[in-house]
Amino acid sequence: MPSGHEDAFPPGSVVVITGIMGAGKSTVAQLLAERLPRAAHIRGDVFRRMVVSGRLEMLPSGGREALAQLQLRYEIGAVVSDRYAQRGFTAVYQDIILGEDLARLPERIGSRPLFVVVLAPSPETALDRSEARTKSSGYGEWTAGALDELLRQSPRMGIWIDSSAQAPAETVDEIFRRTDEARVA
Repeated sequence: MPSGHEDAFPPGSVVVITGIMGAGKSTVAQLLAERLPRAAHIRGDVFRRMVVSGRLEMLPSGGREALAQLQLRYEIGAVVSDRYAQRGFTAVYQDIILGEDLARLPERIGSRPLFVVVLAPSPETALDRSEARTKSSGYGEWTAGALDELLRQSPRMGIWIDSSAQAPAETVDEIFRRTDEARVA
């Protein structure tokens, strides 16, 4: 239900929410979308799960095919986000997008305005949150520290929020307060 934030992320825009596993991306993206008058929540992991045979997980030991599947997932997420934006929705696209893939977002997503929110709680907080969920943490060969290191090496764009001590609703409140900072040229 919208609550006075109708102009923050206007229809036709895309808001990308990224961070490591356990950062709170899904919860924050859902809450953000629920506060907007016309929004779609695009979950990047859905595109990974659509591959029912031959799927390779993106692991530190992953090869070219795992990377190619990850890139396909990002391409599909960008296209779906753009399509919702073109139809007058605010597209809230959530996925783990790190490093150069984060830098390429403005090339992949054509809709404007484009906003980027990087959730960057401490790796310990992310791991605790991940382990508290009903679904498996998904870390596998990854460690929270290794993923956090990749995140921190990513180019600085949009807003970065240390949500370690925040409830999800507080994180969403901060996103609305910092909308102008989240806008990517």
